[in-house]
Amino acid sequence: MIVKMKFLSISGPRTDIDRVCDVYLSKYEMQLENAIAELKTTDNLLPFVEVNPYKEPLAKAEEFMALLKDGAVQPDLSQDQDQMIGMIRDLNHEYLELIERKERLKKHEEMLKEKLNVLEPFRPLGVNLHDVMNYRYMRVRFGRIAVDYYRKLEKYLFEDLNAVFMEGTRNENYVYGCYFVANADASKADSIFNSLHFERITLSKDYIGTPVQACESLQLDIDHAREQIQDVEDEITELIRSRASQLAGARRRLEELSNNFDVRKMAARMEEGEGKEDYYILCGWMGEKDVEDFLKEAEHDDRIFIVVEEDREKFFGEPPTKLKNPKLFKPFEMFIRMYGLPAHDEMDPTMFVAVTYTFIFGAMFGDVGQGLCLFALGGLIYLKKKMSLAGIISIAGLFSTFFGFMFGSVFGFEDVLPALWLRPVEAMTNLPFIGQLNTVFVVAIAFGMALNILVMLFQIVNAVRVHDTENLWFSNNGVAGLVFYGFLVLTVVLYMTGHKTPGNILLLIFLGIPILLFLFKEPLTNLVKHNHKKMEGGKVMFLVQGFFELFETLLSYFSNTLSYVRIGAFAVSHAAIMEVVLMLSGAQDGSPNWIGVIIGNIIVCMLEGLVVGIQVLRLEYYEMFSRFYKGSGREFKPFNNHSKDH
Repeated sequence: MIVKMKFLSISGPRTDIDRVCDVYLSKYEMQLENAIAELKTTDNLLPFVEVNPYKEPLAKAEEFMALLKDGAVQPDLSQDQDQMIGMIRDLNHEYLELIERKERLKKHEEMLKEKLNVLEPFRPLGVNLHDVMNYRYMRVRFGRIAVDYYRKLEKYLFEDLNAVFMEGTRNENYVYGCYFVANADASKADSIFNSLHFERITLSKDYIGTPVQACESLQLDIDHAREQIQDVEDEITELIRSRASQLAGARRRLEELSNNFDVRKMAARMEEGEGKEDYYILCGWMGEKDVEDFLKEAEHDDRIFIVVEEDREKFFGEPPTKLKNPKLFKPFEMFIRMYGLPAHDEMDPTMFVAVTYTFIFGAMFGDVGQGLCLFALGGLIYLKKKMSLAGIISIAGLFSTFFGFMFGSVFGFEDVLPALWLRPVEAMTNLPFIGQLNTVFVVAIAFGMALNILVMLFQIVNAVRVHDTENLWFSNNGVAGLVFYGFLVLTVVLYMTGHKTPGNILLLIFLGIPILLFLFKEPLTNLVKHNHKKMEGGKVMFLVQGFFELFETLLSYFSNTLSYVRIGAFAVSHAAIMEVVLMLSGAQDGSPNWIGVIIGNIIVCMLEGLVVGIQVLRLEYYEMFSRFYKGSGREFKPFNNHSKDH
């Protein structure tokens, strides 16, 4: 059902707005509206322009909590506002110092890695780096040369180049190494090497020992730096962990304070002049029961003034929609939200959908074993994950189980249980004019006719609520449509059961008059409302358009009723599909392959369950909702997520 909403205006001293939000509004669900936009008739209204002071400490608290890896933490709620902000400030100071140390260590590690990467290609060289870099009469150049040029280099070395090249490592592109040359021949050797695109690589003069020893020393330094970084990370973790409960409490409280402060975005302030305290104004929607409790709680508080607006002309827009249904029907609100929430003056179809959806699903998918599986699996998922769809599947599984007993089917076996009603494939009914027809088809059409009449009654109720004269009296889903379709159903039922049908005069009255009302519903509505409106396009155009609309209306009655045949069709097809599964598994021969039976049941349960679920939803949306439900409401969105504990 829909919770009745009331529009409130709350005002008080400007400095008291945080207390009101914290003490009162945090306990109740209220959808705030923009006070400046809603209260246009009130003069001197100004917006709040203050910056939320809780955003930054809240962001820091969330950042620190994200660093915790211990899961849930019991919050410490004993701190006041100043203590929380001071604790976060001090913690942030210590945290930033540790982060700065960590960054310095990381830079040092990166520098060591770069040195190691530079030195690594020269690891095979068996020279003392410190010695060769300090020779007096000889020059040493480290670097790399492309493989193709290295071949040319070998030629020069063997002929007239007074230099020695020591090869380090090589890859598919380059040869790494160094060349030795006397001081006197250095210029010539450098020129030749440069012409062969030798790329010099500068090594530090601080290395001791061979390249292998230098690399090992660098690796030790890198490992030590990593250990220091890990030590700092452990310090950070320990620092956050030591304040975990305080942080959890601060985050929760700061979130409340921040949300309460953000109420100013929807509030207005009213300047009272020099020497007087400014006032705030909040306005919005609240459930009727919450309004009563709110007024009762605040009746002795002289710093808050509450006005419940009774005259709807003072505010704009329609009340938001808040659904409140018993827990059993709560999951089915998902289908209502998918289609559209009801308006405040429209009936809530949640319970109707819950009953009809599960009942039709069960009739189309009647099997004791598979129904119990759906009930158990859906129930477990719903209890753990609170998924609405899982709850719907669970309840639908109960109805599948019920119809499984009615049809005498358990996991496709129809010789285990007796059918309490009928076997869908076997049961036949003799009808006048038509002949033999499957019984479940007949029952499905009769059930569809009853549902059509019921949803027309719903449409009449909705039309009465909104004082919609046209849809109440003259539409194909109003009183005229109910008389037409109801009399047609009565005539068909009497004929099929062998009773005497109404005479021509009654047919003319109960079918002819509603058709005329369908055709002339617009001018008749204008006549009832005393609205002297001329026909657009002239009388001929009106009659042509009305004829086609009338034809579409009569066709919709026929197609809408026949759509319910799918209920019987799926009941029969389910039995037939399971018969095929059992036949392929060898069950009909008396020696079933139980693995095949299980796999077949799983596949049928999943695929057919999905198809049946979609088909039933189609019936709900297109055959039922289209006759009485608009779904034009807007969702109730309270400014906070706290619910009152009654």
